[in-house]
Amino acid sequence: MQSKSFQISNAHLFSSYNVAFNLLSKFGLLVEHSKTEIFHFSRSHGILNTPLLDLSTIGSPILHPKETWRYLGFIFDRKLLFHQHIDFYTNKAISTVKCMKMLGNSMRGLSPHQKHLLYRSCALPIALYGFQMWFYTKAPLSYLLKILGKLQRYAALWITGAFKTAPSLGIEVIASLIFIQLHLQKLSGRSELRVHALPDNHILQSLMANNSNSTMHLHLLSLSLLTGCQYGLIKGHLVDMDN
Repeated sequence: MQSKSFQISNAHLFSSYNVAFNLLSKFGLLVEHSKTEIFHFSRSHGILNTPLLDLSTIGSPILHPKETWRYLGFIFDRKLLFHQHIDFYTNKAISTVKCMKMLGNSMRGLSPHQKHLLYRSCALPIALYGFQMWFYTKAPLSYLLKILGKLQRYAALWITGAFKTAPSLGIEVIASLIFIQLHLQKLSGRSELRVHALPDNHILQSLMANNSNSTMHLHLLSLSLLTGCQYGLIKGHLVDMDN
């Protein structure tokens, strides 16, 4: 659903949910109302006073909009800043690096080359999970790069065994670690090349097709058909509220 106000969108969502509930009931299917969730996306500044969605009249509880929403391992906030997403996976990567200290020979431990390989192959991919969603042109990256820089510094100190007062750029060079922003640019470029290498009949090509391409039928969820800046979701219903 999409609307210019939360009240109108909630009214549409209530109607859609009621219709879906009645259809499923006629087919003999049971709806687990307790698993129903509602989430709104918005770029509005300031504190959002999102109203509750009352579904009690059809047997579902009153839904409280969530501050964050997790789907397929991605953590979304209302303004799509992905701060919680980066915090979660960066902390997970740091914990992975800490656990790596238990690896290696009990007499000598791991060599710097082995530490570098472990970090690049096991820890860094965890921190950069889903980076395509937030790393793009004109996206606000200051906070995200700051958090990832802390991870990179921690790993460089572990690889080189340097003091905590050592400068970050210096120990990253000694540890043979590419700067995190350059690494993201490299991964982003490879990701774009991989998409362009797909065959013309691939599902991703139809999702990302341009309207100018008359030889290809647009998918119903094509990016060219999605507009607006505010979104909400309730049990699979996408809400675009252009404010």
